[in-house]
Amino acid sequence: MQRSVRKQLGTVRATVKQHWKEMLVWGFGALFLLAGLLLLWTATLKIPDLSSLQNRRVTQSLKIYDRTGKTVLYDINKDVDRTDVPLTAVSPYIQQATISMEDPNFYKNSGVEPFSILRAFLTDIFTFNKAQGGSTLTQQVVKQTILSGDRTITRKLKEVVLALKLTRELPKDKILEIYLNQAPYGGSVYGTEEACQRFFGKHASDVTLAQAAYLGAILPAPSYYSPYGNNKAILDALQKVTLDKMFEHGYITAEQRDQAKAEVVTFLPPRPTAIQAPHFVFYVEQYLEQKYGQTALDEGGWSVITTLDADLQAKAEEIAQKDTPDMQKKYNASNAGIIALDPNTGQILAMVGSRNYFDTTIDGNFNITLAHRQPGSTFKPIAYAEAFLKGYTPDTVLFDIPTQFSTNCQPDNFTMGGADNCYSPGDFDDKWRGPMSLRDALAQSINVPAVETLYLAGINDTLSLAKSMGIQALGPATQYGLTLVLGGGEVSLLEMTSAYGTFATGGTHYPTVAILKITDKDGNTIEDNSQQTGATVLPPTVTQQINDVLSDNVARTPEFGANSALYFPGRDVAVKTGTTNDYKDVWVIGYTPNIVIGSWAGNNDNTPMTKNIAGFILAPMWHEVMQYALTKTPAASFTKTDASTDGVKPVLRGTWQGGDAVIVDSRTGAAATIATPSQNLLEQVPCSVHNILYWIDRSNPTGPPPKDTHNPDPQYIFWETALQTWLTKNPEKSCKPGAMIPVGPVSSLTPAATTTATTTNGN
Repeated sequence: MQRSVRKQLGTVRATVKQHWKEMLVWGFGALFLLAGLLLLWTATLKIPDLSSLQNRRVTQSLKIYDRTGKTVLYDINKDVDRTDVPLTAVSPYIQQATISMEDPNFYKNSGVEPFSILRAFLTDIFTFNKAQGGSTLTQQVVKQTILSGDRTITRKLKEVVLALKLTRELPKDKILEIYLNQAPYGGSVYGTEEACQRFFGKHASDVTLAQAAYLGAILPAPSYYSPYGNNKAILDALQKVTLDKMFEHGYITAEQRDQAKAEVVTFLPPRPTAIQAPHFVFYVEQYLEQKYGQTALDEGGWSVITTLDADLQAKAEEIAQKDTPDMQKKYNASNAGIIALDPNTGQILAMVGSRNYFDTTIDGNFNITLAHRQPGSTFKPIAYAEAFLKGYTPDTVLFDIPTQFSTNCQPDNFTMGGADNCYSPGDFDDKWRGPMSLRDALAQSINVPAVETLYLAGINDTLSLAKSMGIQALGPATQYGLTLVLGGGEVSLLEMTSAYGTFATGGTHYPTVAILKITDKDGNTIEDNSQQTGATVLPPTVTQQINDVLSDNVARTPEFGANSALYFPGRDVAVKTGTTNDYKDVWVIGYTPNIVIGSWAGNNDNTPMTKNIAGFILAPMWHEVMQYALTKTPAASFTKTDASTDGVKPVLRGTWQGGDAVIVDSRTGAAATIATPSQNLLEQVPCSVHNILYWIDRSNPTGPPPKDTHNPDPQYIFWETALQTWLTKNPEKSCKPGAMIPVGPVSSLTPAATTTATTTNGN
């Protein structure tokens, strides 16, 4: 057998030796044939117009930032996070690190590296895979902008041809710029600008050498070398390799390399989700879409600097998620919302639309801060402000007694409903407190005096004031009636919180704003709201009265206790609670001169909570948010002035036992004369208990009293019946014959300080 094999080999050698010339010719012919076929195939390729690369239309990310412009809340481009910047806006360190790691001969080669391609090709063959790279930066640009991502030999050949052509079409710097604007850095992060923002909170022009080296180190395998993954130690080592290569290629000195290796680089924490403050972000996105259209969102590459305080937002979200489960367990309140505003600008600092945006069991993606719900007693301060504007004071006394307000019912019918739609409201605790100052009634949130206050202030005027304070959701007065003051109209938490900001500023209302500034990809300003102007809707004297009442812890103590969640020792914080009578909504809104925070709790599906008030259900959560906000704002006090009471009717100053003022000599009790020393002047009223409509004309409370013995005011008989019924049950509050009620000393004997008994109701 061995002899047979040797014989066959000898025959082959003889044949080759005899015909080697013919075989050489055929070999060269086959080679030229293959080369020709390759050239023909190359020539027939459908190649895109390379000039379109330079002027290509790139869909860029519209980014929504917090108020600092550093924290990205959301990138509206859901697939790719990228921001194109010119090469001049990219640090030379990033350029050098990238070239050192990806294509050291970038500025010398023709767009391809033949030996690298051959090495990759052979590796692919012998390892039976197509994962080997070997691409220059130019080839990668072609691959990412022109060709599909498949890994075939045909596509690789196309890549080589297009890379050669691209090098002739565009300058190297332009090719590098294109690459750096779309280089992948892991996940949805593309481009150096995006990577610098995500990793370091910096622009690509501002990174250090050490940070730039990390960007170069990540590129070979972005997912594997992610700074947030399990291979951070490998990335650290590769960063030092990058620095060594930069030194090797002459980009940096040995000293720079060593200093960069010694630098401790800190990466920003990874985002738990792709979006922060989702309710706020989508509120902003809806505004942008409505104003500028969807195309601007998709292709503008805009930067949107919002008003959001990311730190306060995160704290408010944390508190809502922590406290709401306990509220649900105790009170059947499954959801909560929080709004924080700067009252001096109208800027939204925090917006928590639910306890968890992603909680489908409570429809968490529904933004409750924008929903129209009944505000309960948080509407009361607006009615009281209108009353103070008309001349009533915090000392004015009204009666918390069973009272029928519906003129369709009998005055002595103190039922709440019925066939005739009677309206005789009460309070949560079913108690009656008798005469109360407006200060105490508002501070303790007592209902009957509030209804009386709205009537005295006027429903139409109160609605007009509410709208000027930012509440636009309310309809006409006929839609509500006197129930308006107890929360009969539906409003949003955002609107109510904005309205309370008017009290905080001393009477100026600033419309709510969520965006500070919008700029396009070239830095041109699209919108700028940094200088908001407000409108004066209340005089400072009125807001000072409201602020003084709502921050009066002594006045609210009988209802809430001395150390309730509404109290902040050492800080001026005004606050009001609200609970709807069906217990579907509870509210707490409070403010300082620097910040106003509103909160809501309940159920998105309108199911009622257990029977309790906001002071117990919601106030603890609201207190936590306000307490944290106070650490971020300077201490400030409400302005207080002592308004003169000279000439103010006794009934408006708190004297409820009578309204006909007389001035006597305190030494003798006789009527004062011009000769009476001023220090002896004393104002008194003959005791005569009636409701306030007996003593004042509702349309002009500071003017002359009603002259008709039978007061034409439609509510007079109802209030008077209620009061006289109460007096029969509380005879000790009635007057003794001839009794005089001291009002207080007066400074002078003037007509403005005296009213005569003969002009009031014919008495």
